[in-house]
Amino acid sequence: MARPRGRIGRLPGLRVLLAAGLGLWLSGCSSMAYYGHLIKGQTEVLAARTPIAEVVADPDTDATLRAWLQRVDQARGFAVAQLALPESGSYRSYVELDRRYVLWNVFAAPEFSMQAYQWCNWLYGCFAYRGYYRHTLAQREAERLDAQGMDTHIGGVPAYSTLGWFDDPLLWSMMYWDDDTLIETLFHELAHERLFLKGDTAFNESYASFVGEEGLRQWAASRGLPPPSAAVQRQRRNAFVALVEDARQQLEALYSRPLSIDAMRSRKAELIEALRARYRRLRDTEWEGWGGYDHWFEAPINNAKLLTIGLYHQWVPAFAALFAEVDEDWSAFHAAVEALADAPPEERRNRLEQLAGQQSGARAPR
Repeated sequence: MARPRGRIGRLPGLRVLLAAGLGLWLSGCSSMAYYGHLIKGQTEVLAARTPIAEVVADPDTDATLRAWLQRVDQARGFAVAQLALPESGSYRSYVELDRRYVLWNVFAAPEFSMQAYQWCNWLYGCFAYRGYYRHTLAQREAERLDAQGMDTHIGGVPAYSTLGWFDDPLLWSMMYWDDDTLIETLFHELAHERLFLKGDTAFNESYASFVGEEGLRQWAASRGLPPPSAAVQRQRRNAFVALVEDARQQLEALYSRPLSIDAMRSRKAELIEALRARYRRLRDTEWEGWGGYDHWFEAPINNAKLLTIGLYHQWVPAFAALFAEVDEDWSAFHAAVEALADAPPEERRNRLEQLAGQQSGARAPR
């Protein structure tokens, strides 16, 4: 596959990253080093962008890459015209770098708590994860938190959004996916550009996840594509999330009990093994041997890893109910979500819980 090269104009948002880094000058060397690495990593990505039109027109471009970029470009137009997502310069260029992922996220939680560790900054607020452009730096941060007795997890990131600060490119790491995952992720990341609530990771990710899932369904229907594969994939993912959510609830109940540390650790390990056993039964019976989540369950599982699932899906049913409330009108839906984002935190959570309760007894939007 030919590797397209080139740049697109200036880096208009670089001053924002510079301000973020310099503004933390008095916070200590570790903060300066982290934000300096962010500036370097983001600059590398932006400097490698090539317009999709140029890549497609290049006779040396691999035919698979050309067709992939053309499909994404069509989905980008659908997102604007049909899903009321932003008309911006994002995902109109392509980047290919020599590594498996563009970023690695570090997640953490106390050994006996399901409350996510938070990383905070003045620009975006608090996040339940911290991203690194170099895997070695992510490992170093995880080791630092491990030494404090925290559960940690590192997850590779094939795509991300800079929330409108930059014209984000399509990334080579997204090509490993099937078309459904690719299009769903595109809609997910554009939703982040449309709305981002400072300091509420679960709200942001659940909103974007719903937009991605429902947007994908509508995209497939608009092109006359058969829905079964997407429907089956969604059902399996929902079952996976339900398994993890149930395990989290059991662990939360465990951590509230007055047990010794050794007893708590032993019971925690038993609950995690029970989760693995439940997955294997589901895989071997209802899923007829389909093992798409084998790798997730075979790798180490701890509080931090379990939290990554809840962060992205916690309020998806609530947003599905809200979408139905506005008669599946995307502009009205985004406006309703913006109103939720403007509400006080307690009021917002109460409303989300109410919506999620409605959705539990209702059909998903069609």
